[in-house]
Amino acid sequence: MNYWEIFKKGIFEMNPIFRLALSLCPALAVTSNVFNALGMGFVVMFVITTNNVVVSLVRNFVNPKVRVPVFITIIATIVTLTQLILEAYFPAVNKELGLYLELVVVFAIILARAEVFAAKNNVVPAFFDGLGMGAGFAVAMVAIGAVREILGPGTFLGYPVLPASYNGPMIMILAPGAFLVIGLMIGMFNVIGEYQEKQAVRKRQAATVELAVQRSEA
Repeated sequence: MNYWEIFKKGIFEMNPIFRLALSLCPALAVTSNVFNALGMGFVVMFVITTNNVVVSLVRNFVNPKVRVPVFITIIATIVTLTQLILEAYFPAVNKELGLYLELVVVFAIILARAEVFAAKNNVVPAFFDGLGMGAGFAVAMVAIGAVREILGPGTFLGYPVLPASYNGPMIMILAPGAFLVIGLMIGMFNVIGEYQEKQAVRKRQAATVELAVQRSEA
């Protein structure tokens, strides 16, 4: 099994936000700046990776009829531990994310990967699947946060990157601005994905033609 292929599909091909359109609530709520987006990205990456590993370990001991409640209980336990760690060591991140940390329990992408992948595979591939999906989620969150923070207040991680005279549109730090940025990025990812699919089809057709020529010559 190719672990790199498992990992990288979460970055682009099956990116949770831009390709699967899952867990859009935090993408709207906490991406008004890069700091919050990065914090939520790392939290989800940790939770989804840890949950995949735990689900893979216990999958043979869980009755299929009660697997979803068991998976949700595991997710809730991991999120609670994450909250306690943030309160103890990263209080600024915990304060900024606030209520949205508790909502991580019901993020569709975490339960979906547990159900679709971790419950059917061994620990190592489940780990790389969770890590890749979490990394893709974090990259998407930071990209959205960067666009909104730069075009809104004109800063990046709180540091000015545009002239002091820049007066950005207020909509960029509000929810409608998040809708706008996410919509444009989803469109961009779809265009790139369609281009890659066409290129893959052309390569397969070219390989088929070349094979047919070689057989005819033989």
